[in-house]
Amino acid sequence: MSKAAESRIVGRKRASPAPFDAVIAAHAEALTRQLARAGGRFTPPAARRELRRFPTGEAARLIGITDAYLRQLILSDEALEPEKGPAGRRLFTLGQINDLRRRLARTRPGYLRHRRAGEHLQIIAVTTVKGRSGKTTAAAHLAQYLALQGFRVLAVDLDPQAALSGLFGCRPELDVGLSQTLYGAVRRDGAERPLTEILRPTHFPGIDLVPGHLELMACEHGALPENTVGRVAGALAGVSERYDVVVVDCSAQLGLLTLGALSAATGILVAVQPQMLDLAGMSGSLRMTADLLGAVLRDAGGEKRHDFLRYLVTRYEPNDGPQTQIVGLLRALFGEQVMTHAVPLSSAIAEAGAAGRTLYEAGRENSSRQAYDRTVEALDAVNAEIAGEIARAWGRPCWGRAA
Repeated sequence: MSKAAESRIVGRKRASPAPFDAVIAAHAEALTRQLARAGGRFTPPAARRELRRFPTGEAARLIGITDAYLRQLILSDEALEPEKGPAGRRLFTLGQINDLRRRLARTRPGYLRHRRAGEHLQIIAVTTVKGRSGKTTAAAHLAQYLALQGFRVLAVDLDPQAALSGLFGCRPELDVGLSQTLYGAVRRDGAERPLTEILRPTHFPGIDLVPGHLELMACEHGALPENTVGRVAGALAGVSERYDVVVVDCSAQLGLLTLGALSAATGILVAVQPQMLDLAGMSGSLRMTADLLGAVLRDAGGEKRHDFLRYLVTRYEPNDGPQTQIVGLLRALFGEQVMTHAVPLSSAIAEAGAAGRTLYEAGRENSSRQAYDRTVEALDAVNAEIAGEIARAWGRPCWGRAA
């Protein structure tokens, strides 16, 4: 071996290895720079994204009118003329659909789903007893379904992994700075900001977003201000006039911000995957949630009354015998609090998610039509069931033209 080679080896042996924290920090910085260079090729920012257009039949169903009546409305007002696709089909934006709702609501208020005087803001906390349960998928599709129906929706991402934010075109590692999450609205160290300055519009008309970020994980381990749980409710109350429904994607960890969301919630949706391992840990998770939430509410000096608590079965395969048995067991234990409909395990959802989108955004042309139609029908049934809970909480008998 040459002396030069020997010298290189000795040099390597004598060199002090970099501390793991420095190596990991360097890797994070390198990845952030690479993502910034990649720009919008993989996860384009919200400003570049645009919700798909809706053909006449789908637009009419969303509004709650017939195709013929929609065509009549277009003929009676040239300003309503939508764009035409390659085959000459009329294609409506969600903004145009909402304009039509407002126009029709002048004579029949039921076409507009907004809250009325005396109806309280609905805050729906979507939580889980175990990771990878499809919680974020359920939260994203619920928020978008409600927006498609004409509700004004605020989506709040409390998960440090920020998957919900990603589905709305927000790249937390690049687009979210300090105090630009819900934590920024509850902290009391001089860096706090009003929630109105933190929420941001999305590419999906009718939905604003409070993004998630790893800051949410760090803040749970740091010093949180006194009465953080109560401050969550206060922050949401400060923007209540803007929205009909708030959908909160909770963290799987029961930190103070998640407890704040649960205590502020008018409805709690617990995502449950029908697997024995999930069921085995469910009892302890529910007991811990009950104990912590109860302590929080006692400290607040009152007793919170939720409008509804529902268990949502997710990633469900109806032809799987053991899963069917577990769902049957849940129904026997919790009765009607287990939702009638379930989110299926679907390749269509997986394919849309791989492209950073929900199934409501993807459209039929981006998937097998049969798989798409079957899955959208299942998602619509789940979300319509939740919308029904909102209607009951507001004292409305039903949704529709006569509502």
